[in-house]
Amino acid sequence: MVECQVAAIDIRGHGETTTNNDEDLSAETLAKDIGDVLQAMYEDEEPPPVILVGHSMGGALAVHTAYNEHIPSIIGLVVIDVVEGTAMDALQSMQGVLRGRPTLFSSLEKAIEWCIRSGQVRNLESARVSMPGQLKSVSAGAPATSILKDGEIPDHCSSLLQTHAILEENEDGGQFQQDSNESVTTSHSPEKVFKPPHQTYASARYTWRIDLSKTEKYWAGWFKGLSSMFLSCSPPKMLLLAGIDRLDKDLTIGQMQGKFQMQVLPQCGHAVHEDVPDKVAEAIATFMVRHRFTSPSSDFSWTFPAC
Repeated sequence: MVECQVAAIDIRGHGETTTNNDEDLSAETLAKDIGDVLQAMYEDEEPPPVILVGHSMGGALAVHTAYNEHIPSIIGLVVIDVVEGTAMDALQSMQGVLRGRPTLFSSLEKAIEWCIRSGQVRNLESARVSMPGQLKSVSAGAPATSILKDGEIPDHCSSLLQTHAILEENEDGGQFQQDSNESVTTSHSPEKVFKPPHQTYASARYTWRIDLSKTEKYWAGWFKGLSSMFLSCSPPKMLLLAGIDRLDKDLTIGQMQGKFQMQVLPQCGHAVHEDVPDKVAEAIATFMVRHRFTSPSSDFSWTFPAC
């Protein structure tokens, strides 16, 4: 849709990069990391104009990075579905949410099924891409992504995507089959029950790469004062939300004063960029063209902001 270069930064403690202190996940450290990575990318060269885009905690880090001027060449800021008031309220129940998650998965397929069933991601294709990156092998300790070739999801997950069916065992050994547009039914018929092909690593077991409960001391620091910092950032700003009721007082006032552009994308959950990736891309492309940060393609279609 537009001409641009994209850099997806491997945040400390999140990707496959290791540091001398992967457990330091403070907002100050992570924001400085982002600036340091960009500086290392261009070394002695002048870095190009930068538009920072971040989702949830990543959105908070984008604000911290822009507010503390770790990247002098920032020309735009896009934050996806993170609001200080909502985030701070949610932290009170976060330990309970983490305790309610399964700790082990017998296969990547099961992990992807849980991701969809729990509502963490509503787009099955997106879950196939993002879920393996959150897991590691229990036996080897290696990231689950290292098992996959060129980032591809195993064939049995491809079959899951094609059938649009998510299965769960019931008490008598049968299976429930749920279609994306139908109610749950019970089936024992071979032609109706989805059976994935032979798994090449069926005995492998996976667990979460990061024990989020141990990072609790950093949670408040990620989000406290976020709305004020966001409004204080000088570059043009856009806030993408999954629901209109997520604005806190400061952002409501700032939005009424026209201090930032707000775009609400309905029919999606918190993982906005995974649930509706095309709409997010359209919104960001329109934001870039509107502020003349880049040139649109010949078939570019404007997406008018909601507010």
